[in-house]
Amino acid sequence: MAGAVSALFLLDIKGRVLVWRDYRGDVTAIQAERFFTKLIEKEGDPQSQDPVVYDNGVTYMFVQHSNVYLMTAARQNCNAASLLSFLHRVVDVFKHYFEELEEESLRDNFVVVYELLDEMMDFGYPQYTEAKILSEFIKTDAYRMETTQRPPMAVTNAVSWRSEGIAYKKNEVFLDVVESVNILVNSNGQVIRSDVVGALKMRTYLSGMPECKLGLNDRVLLEAQGRTTKGKAIDLEDIKFHQCVRLARFENDRTISFIPPDGSFDLMTYRLSTQVKPLIWVEAQVERHSRSRVEIMVKARSQFKERSTATNVEIELPVPADASNPNIRTSMGSASYAPEHDALMWKIKSFPGGKEYMLRAEFNLPSIIAEEATPERKAPIRVKFEIPYFTVSGIQVRYLKVIEKSGYQALPWVRYITMAGEYELRLI
Repeated sequence: MAGAVSALFLLDIKGRVLVWRDYRGDVTAIQAERFFTKLIEKEGDPQSQDPVVYDNGVTYMFVQHSNVYLMTAARQNCNAASLLSFLHRVVDVFKHYFEELEEESLRDNFVVVYELLDEMMDFGYPQYTEAKILSEFIKTDAYRMETTQRPPMAVTNAVSWRSEGIAYKKNEVFLDVVESVNILVNSNGQVIRSDVVGALKMRTYLSGMPECKLGLNDRVLLEAQGRTTKGKAIDLEDIKFHQCVRLARFENDRTISFIPPDGSFDLMTYRLSTQVKPLIWVEAQVERHSRSRVEIMVKARSQFKERSTATNVEIELPVPADASNPNIRTSMGSASYAPEHDALMWKIKSFPGGKEYMLRAEFNLPSIIAEEATPERKAPIRVKFEIPYFTVSGIQVRYLKVIEKSGYQALPWVRYITMAGEYELRLI
């Protein structure tokens, strides 16, 4: 079993202790000073920006949020990734209670902070970090103090992320498969980096304690079942699940089985590092007719099937920093000059597959150039878009079953969206 945390400190931006909770009695408040001294020593060294500091038998792990440091001190050998994840969950809980986690909100809510620290960690081991469950028995309004409350069942049972007794008139599940395409194209038109980052985002409005089962066109699962894949199966990498998913079941037969939290949550995230064809290709030509005039010609072409349509397309084209008096013509959409970004913003509301649109823009340049002019920086062309009912990876939800002991029928809704992530073309 991984080691336990000795204490948890909340420090202000100057390293002064705002709140600290001693869990094991083997460290003192002096540890905060030693940690901050070490942190200041490391500040000048860009090679050591890691969130773990070791000093004299004590390991410090920390995250910074706004003007507050959250730091754990431990004498035992702890799981660093687990504790850093825990600190981020602590930030989420405090934001749920105080709207924003800042030094002022901590000073205003000392009592609640100590109550939360007592419930979220016990003897140095992380416990409950679901804000919705904690808010059922730790009330922020001190004037509404009630008689001793029993802790909600979610704290005492195995399903800490869902309360019992939830009821809805209409039982529905909404599942959004959202994929972000990251692409980098060099000046020769070659794709030098491409990957797809996907997330299965769920909103559940289900009564009782439902069991959900989700089936995807996962190659490993289909081959294990002896089914022919016919090229429709996909290989998912770097899969990360919400804590509600039964990992042992997934390891055994690749079935995604879970009791969902109530409301919105990310069921899983994944990555595909396959070569992705750019969905929207942009070609740009820059012609300098004289020292005082520059002309930019741009072609935007959609490289996906005609039955799909990209929406809210936004193409950001870099222009010289000293350009002025723009004269812009487009075959589709609208374009405007954004001098604060040194860019031309071309917006197309609807961009069907297999189409090509043009933009032509003329700018005036100052006729006098400084002798020691700095070389012009070359920014990439950036593209934003959304393509509904479409996925790059070809991921498909084969089924989404909801089983509850009362036997009600739930309505599952599935939607697919592809959007641009870091989508850059270094062509100009």
